[in-house]
Amino acid sequence: GTRVSITVAFSAAVIGMTLGLWAGIASGWFGGWFDEVMTRFVDVWNGLPFLLVALVVAITIGTGLPVLIGLLVMATWVGLVRNIRAEVLTLKTRDYVASARVAGGGDFRIMYRHILPGVINLLMVLASLRIGGLILAEASLSYLGIGVPSRYPSWGNMISDGREFLDTAWWVSIFPGLCIFLVVMSFNFVGDWVRDRTDPRLRQIR
Repeated sequence: GTRVSITVAFSAAVIGMTLGLWAGIASGWFGGWFDEVMTRFVDVWNGLPFLLVALVVAITIGTGLPVLIGLLVMATWVGLVRNIRAEVLTLKTRDYVASARVAGGGDFRIMYRHILPGVINLLMVLASLRIGGLILAEASLSYLGIGVPSRYPSWGNMISDGREFLDTAWWVSIFPGLCIFLVVMSFNFVGDWVRDRTDPRLRQIR
């Protein structure tokens, strides 16, 4: 079950992080109507219970790996946009960005050469923390029968299959649950470590 759960989480993280990164950069850099639309969309999405959205999608479209990864990608990039946008708004006021504008740099060149490197550290921290959440989301949806199809072994499916045997074979559900706990905690620790190493304010405190 490890391979399926990790593959789903990493696939959703890579696609979602890429979309969220550039959507957040564009929203913070260009502002205007694009920023307004993006901000309102993020607000609406954050106001919707993810489980309810997943149930509606499962009823209307069906279940399967592409649908599951699509849901997780959606949750990932929308959750990332606001953080990246806030960082871009700060970077826009830096002197080196103003100098690049005076030198005649275009929007896309400045975003790629100066803004993107400034948000990479934040992206690494968010990615480390987000993967743990994606593993939990996949396990939860699979446990409810609207995630990974039952023919594929995943941690959520294994926990769901073993709940009928808790009295006689408790390890069927306990061990996958323990794996989820250990992996999620490991990614959270990695995220905290990356944040401590990349945030100059935290390094000064230490």
